[in-house]
Amino acid sequence: MHTLPLLLHSVSYSGSWGQTALTVEQVANKAAAFCFDGVMLMAKRPHLSPLDWDAARRRQLRDHLAAAGLRHNVLAGYTNFTADLEHAEIPQREMQIYYVEALAQLGADLGAPAVRIFTGYEHPAASFSAQWRMIADALGECAHRAGRLGVTLLLQNHHDVAAGWESFRDLLAEVNHPSLKAGFDAWAPALHGDDLAAAATALAPWMAHTTVADYVRRPRHRYEPALVNYVPATPYVQAVPFGEGFIDYRAFFSAAVEGGYNGGVAYEMCSPLLGGGAEDNLDRYARAFVAWMRAR
Repeated sequence: MHTLPLLLHSVSYSGSWGQTALTVEQVANKAAAFCFDGVMLMAKRPHLSPLDWDAARRRQLRDHLAAAGLRHNVLAGYTNFTADLEHAEIPQREMQIYYVEALAQLGADLGAPAVRIFTGYEHPAASFSAQWRMIADALGECAHRAGRLGVTLLLQNHHDVAAGWESFRDLLAEVNHPSLKAGFDAWAPALHGDDLAAAATALAPWMAHTTVADYVRRPRHRYEPALVNYVPATPYVQAVPFGEGFIDYRAFFSAAVEGGYNGGVAYEMCSPLLGGGAEDNLDRYARAFVAWMRAR
């Protein structure tokens, strides 16, 4: 595993959960200082929205990444192809396809020829099969447009549709485009209670990237006075330093690498951390991830 390129996701220092907020350039400097191989750049404000980065700024950032020795860089797009289905007159899919194409151009300009995207959250305004078809069609068009720019799309198993690894594999096979690869994440199948080694073995031929973080489950209960007792509620999931949580990353990486995976591993701090969001705690988590990966 120590040979896999390691990336620091800039969302970790975006302020999105009240944590320390840094600029894209400052995140890149941290990544270099902590011995990452690259960065995963959050492709929305406050970091890398295509609305804000003209040709001159793109050249400057590309030069900054190169000077920092960060060679393995990708963009993190934020899509939901089932959004706003209750208003069919609004061309939401077209807007998101346009956004993905804009990110592909941004990635090409930065020398970061890969863009992470999502599927869609299930929406009550359409059947599951209709939403599946809509997503598959949108992914196919996005992949075609990105491919013309020499950019690969990395589909992450995050949103509701195709969150399960079997259906995720089905969706990739259905779209079947060379510019659409799996950015397969161990987090979802771990929460689903799946066998991570089996999932990684099945997805390894499709994988070009993975995004990781580690968590513990914390029980929740609600007091029921009539029973003088507590009723179990859905546990919450708390981010902890890498290697200290319930996700079996040893099994996941071993199976993926054995299956031929040699893509990047992006570390993200994308929820409140145990210990808080101060910069020194964020830095501690980032360093711990690199140390854990390099030691394996």
